[in-house]
Amino acid sequence: MIMPVRSAAELMPLLPELVLVVGAFALLMLDLFLDERRRVITHLASVALLLVAVALIASGVGGQGTILGGMFVRDTAADVLKVGIGLVAAISMIYAWPYLRERGLYKGEVSILMLFAVLGMMLLVSANSLVMVYVGLEMLALCSYALVVTDRDSPIASEAGIKYFVLGALASGLLLYGMSLVYGATGSLDLATIAAAAQAGPTSTMLVTGVVFMVAGIAFKFGAAPFHMWLPDVYHGAPTAITIFIAAAPSLASFGMAYRLLESAAGPLDDHWRMMLAGLAVISLVIGNLGALMQDNLKRLLAYSSISHVGFLFMGLAGGSAQGFSAAMFYSLTYALSTAAAFGAIVVFSRKGFEADRVEDFNGLNARSPWLAGLVLCIMASLAGVPPFLGFWAKLAVLRAALDGGMLWLAVVGVVFTVIGAFYYLRVIKAMYFDEPAGDVPAPSADRPLRITFGVNALALLALGFAWSPIMAWCQRAFA
Repeated sequence: MIMPVRSAAELMPLLPELVLVVGAFALLMLDLFLDERRRVITHLASVALLLVAVALIASGVGGQGTILGGMFVRDTAADVLKVGIGLVAAISMIYAWPYLRERGLYKGEVSILMLFAVLGMMLLVSANSLVMVYVGLEMLALCSYALVVTDRDSPIASEAGIKYFVLGALASGLLLYGMSLVYGATGSLDLATIAAAAQAGPTSTMLVTGVVFMVAGIAFKFGAAPFHMWLPDVYHGAPTAITIFIAAAPSLASFGMAYRLLESAAGPLDDHWRMMLAGLAVISLVIGNLGALMQDNLKRLLAYSSISHVGFLFMGLAGGSAQGFSAAMFYSLTYALSTAAAFGAIVVFSRKGFEADRVEDFNGLNARSPWLAGLVLCIMASLAGVPPFLGFWAKLAVLRAALDGGMLWLAVVGVVFTVIGAFYYLRVIKAMYFDEPAGDVPAPSADRPLRITFGVNALALLALGFAWSPIMAWCQRAFA
């Protein structure tokens, strides 16, 4: 039962979300009075609103605590993830503006849908009840379905949207069924109460079955194999600017959901779900890396590589303990930043009628633009886990978590597929530095904010590779 709010001060931990939702509704109304030439105002205000929410969270305004009758919790883990979600979403919006505007796809509702999707993510990572988990998840999912079909005249985008909707509904159904079984076994929707019930009594078959279905739902939302069938088609079919958003920020929200459901609620059953996650990690590493090896389309290559990255993230979760969760959180932050940069490279080189989404489109890039080739090199090296880039430290952290969790075999599998995965990233580097251009290739975008954002995003993967320790320490404090 939700307790009534006695004063506005009790809602202070919810202040960033309140600012975001009030601002989103205000921009929705403002957009009604703007013509196409002034629609950039809505977009810039949306980016500014996200940055304000990030500033409120990072500065601790509102404080931490549990409100709404225990349904919403603001703690360090939620704050870290929300800062990451807000920053990555803001970067995605900056990438989206020139891409969608040039193709005549930008409408005011695009940025509004992104804001409400971010709100859903923030509720998801702060969920302290099964009800709040589902509310946040569905808010994110419904906005994402609409964003994927932004290009309504594209049959590929329409197909991707239908697949995303149908399989997303299936995933939500699995998760909801698992939650209902957990509720039936424990008699509570509160995560802490569920954990206490699981700890106090003998493990029931209904409770374990519910956890199995919840793990399957989590795997669907992550795009982990064998629940990955929607991911390559959606990443490929959606406009690239939208793909950046749905590929980067939701991965942080998915980690938050996994942590709340598996550790906060099903922590006493970790002997069961750790082995399930370890198995999903291996399958994801195998299918993701082998699938990426066969791709010539860069968006599909990155989609399959994201499946392999989910395998590494699950490796950290399977390791268990505070160290495993902090390593997985660090990996999710690294992956979100790297993915935004990787799809951002496609946006920078694309034009109306030319998507720059094939590996051969980057042939001879070093001869045309050594600076941009160097930026793409930073991105691919980080994704491959090459030292000293940020991705190397993230992979090292989850491998260590697997070792400390007594899963040497899983760490060995991770090392093997790290080497295999490096091959398809090296293909892009080889194309830039050693192959001749295939025909006339349009020049990179001249949009200055886009190029600056791309440069900062790519160089951050190198700079943070030398300054990764404070980020890891912040993640460790979240689970101390």
